[in-house]
Amino acid sequence: MQGPARWGGRATAARIEPAGRLRHKEGQAGGQAVIELRQVGMGYGGRRLFAGLDLSLQPGSFHFLTGPSGAGKTTLLKLCYAELRATEGQVMLFGQDTRSMGRDAVALARRRIGVVHQDCQFLDHLPLAENILLPLTVAGRRAEGEVHLPELLAWVGLSRRADALPPELSGGERQRAALARAVITGPEVILADEPTGNIDWDMSQRLLTLLVELNRMGRAVLVATHDLTLIRAAKAQVAARVLRLREGRLLQAGADL
Repeated sequence: MQGPARWGGRATAARIEPAGRLRHKEGQAGGQAVIELRQVGMGYGGRRLFAGLDLSLQPGSFHFLTGPSGAGKTTLLKLCYAELRATEGQVMLFGQDTRSMGRDAVALARRRIGVVHQDCQFLDHLPLAENILLPLTVAGRRAEGEVHLPELLAWVGLSRRADALPPELSGGERQRAALARAVITGPEVILADEPTGNIDWDMSQRLLTLLVELNRMGRAVLVATHDLTLIRAAKAQVAARVLRLREGRLLQAGADL
């Protein structure tokens, strides 16, 4: 799949400087990590979910996060965009410690992070195009979004569904719409929580291709998933690291894909 110049495909990838391209190993990328967790711990109601967790997301890196249900994958992602605050350790967003960030600083940092949730919540009374524009509408940048919306809809293959209401969309269409909404602000990081959990294999592959295109444009990508088949299918498309969250620890699950 070749996307429009702004969102993906060869036209854009050719203009990305080498420093913004995919990193093959953590720690080899130059510059500052976009998101970094240092000895992070998290617990709920007296139960420790994980502890001593370290993670560094460099610009242009691609990670898969795996682990059994209840291990804390969604919680880890929420720490990465400051939806939750760690009970131990440091979470750094673009060089800032979230412990010292106020509400406004967190809001500004989140504009640089696109999040794709598994449940894909939309406002059912608004057409698809309006739902995708919402992040920029709220930020007072709607005019900018309207300029780029047709291109973005074409990239995710939803041009003909712009006027459809969310209940009319298939599972695959909802996931692609969620990705479009996540990237319309031009984020530097994409976090996806089980993005293929409710769609068929063909749609899963299509969504993966879109994520890979974003990565080739220099975005850091972190995907939480149970789908090992999806990870194996990514081998031909992207160099990535697979991390496994289990029994409170984050470990490398294998060699680079």
